[in-house]
Amino acid sequence: MTTDAAGPNRSLDLLNFFLADVRDGLGPYLAIYLLSVQHWNEADIGLVMTLAGLAGLAAQIPAGALVDGTRYKRAVVVVAALLVTAGSLSLPWLNDFTIVAVLQSAVGAAGAVFPPAIAAITLGMLGPRAFVRRIGRNESFNHAGNAVAATLAGVAAYAFGPVAVFWLMTAMALCSIAATAGIPANAIDHAVARGLHASARAGDREAPSGLRVILGCRPLLVFGGCAALFHFANAAMLPLVGQKLAMKDPALGTSLMSFCIVAAQLVMVPMAMLVGARADRWGRKPLLLAAFLVLPLRGLLYTLSDNSAWLVGVQLLDGVGAGLFGALFPLVVADLTEGTGRFNVSQGAIATLQGLGASLSTAAAGQMVVREGYSAAFLMLAAAAGVALVLAALLLPETRGAAVETGEGEVATGGVAKASSEA
Repeated sequence: MTTDAAGPNRSLDLLNFFLADVRDGLGPYLAIYLLSVQHWNEADIGLVMTLAGLAGLAAQIPAGALVDGTRYKRAVVVVAALLVTAGSLSLPWLNDFTIVAVLQSAVGAAGAVFPPAIAAITLGMLGPRAFVRRIGRNESFNHAGNAVAATLAGVAAYAFGPVAVFWLMTAMALCSIAATAGIPANAIDHAVARGLHASARAGDREAPSGLRVILGCRPLLVFGGCAALFHFANAAMLPLVGQKLAMKDPALGTSLMSFCIVAAQLVMVPMAMLVGARADRWGRKPLLLAAFLVLPLRGLLYTLSDNSAWLVGVQLLDGVGAGLFGALFPLVVADLTEGTGRFNVSQGAIATLQGLGASLSTAAAGQMVVREGYSAAFLMLAAAAGVALVLAALLLPETRGAAVETGEGEVATGGVAKASSEA
């Protein structure tokens, strides 16, 4: 189940580092590329990004079920990385709306595999006791990889134009495949990787579906709703900032976007480390509330100035909110599904709600920009973030080490597994 070997752990570090630039495809660079190179309008850009998000949304639960059921988790990561890279590399030769929408939808679906696969590999390698600290380390390497990739993208785009981002992503994808190969197949306990306890493995006869766990566990539903609102508020902010920067100076738009990403990613590294070091001692909820608190503040601050330095500075708040939330997400889901064997399907189900919020975010924000302007769009996103904060504060319980009751009065988490293992 667990391994202390330095080699596999280093490979896991490298996988998180290099996969950072691959897992989301072009991400916010897509908006800048379509706006400044292909000369699309904001509404069409928002629609393409929404379609890609919806494809990723539809793939979340199947991706979680695939990761739960397969013993070839490393191969799943490699295939998905190749698909994301191939779909993104084809963009410079395409301009038709339908073709671009289809390709980005395929990229979105393939990218749904990465979060549950990385979490499952981590849990299967190290077991639940080391999971909290290791997730913080995973996220730290992921954010460091994003920061390095964004810096390289900014420099390369300034020297060679926005198309340089495509070649950088290809290089990162190849490195992530090499890192995946460095994790031995026998280093992963596949029963533990899906959230089972050691004593429960032999009797695992559950169907590969997380719907019962999701629908029966009120705290998981609350967390899913808060996550959807968080991503609705967060997803469109950076692309909108990128569009504002590109409109002010098209030649520097991609480079300035890179500076925004780097600023946030550098803050995310210590935030992820903080979660790994303190989530067991302080609990999950205080850190979650901190993540939810900074998001409406960020949306309000974006409306105060169009100065490039100000926008990059405000982007530091993204590092606090997204850094905390990204590291806490698998921990909260693991808390609420411990012992069920449905950790990755449940991740996929909550990620579906997140994806729905993110997909609607870019479309709604794009329409709001066209009708009312950028400030109105930022205020709309800030209001959604405020609702998420209130819901989390009032309805979400602390999940650390607690048995959580379902709507039918049964225990839906590790409370059952702990009791059975102690009996």
